[in-house]
Amino acid sequence: MKKKLMCSLLVKNYDEAIDFYTKKLGWVVAEDNPMGDDRWVTITVAGNDGCVVALHVARTKEDQALLGKQGGSYPYFGMETHDCLGDYKRMKKLGVKFDGEPEVRPYGTGVMLEDLYGNKIFMNQEPVEIAK
Repeated sequence: MKKKLMCSLLVKNYDEAIDFYTKKLGWVVAEDNPMGDDRWVTITVAGNDGCVVALHVARTKEDQALLGKQGGSYPYFGMETHDCLGDYKRMKKLGVKFDGEPEVRPYGTGVMLEDLYGNKIFMNQEPVEIAK
């Protein structure tokens, strides 16, 4: 049986978070099930079933204080892409906030973006190996 990695993300509202991650970043909803007065919602990068992000509405003052700051000054998570520049252009047109433009580094081409609350996400495209 394949194991999954799950992390939690605090949000203000399930539907606005789902809208941002699916319509602007191109992710998909893995689960959206009612749980009494609440919901169990997980999202993932399209085509990836090894890692999911569970959305949780920040209800307490402590949780609300963490909205948009879950990774501190670091990215809360990273996502791989096969077309960093293309995804950057598409997302920028949709209003996604970026910290600069994609840069080529030894580890690939990447750029930092923010989700709708300000959490940092690093998008990276692995370097292309040149055939010898």
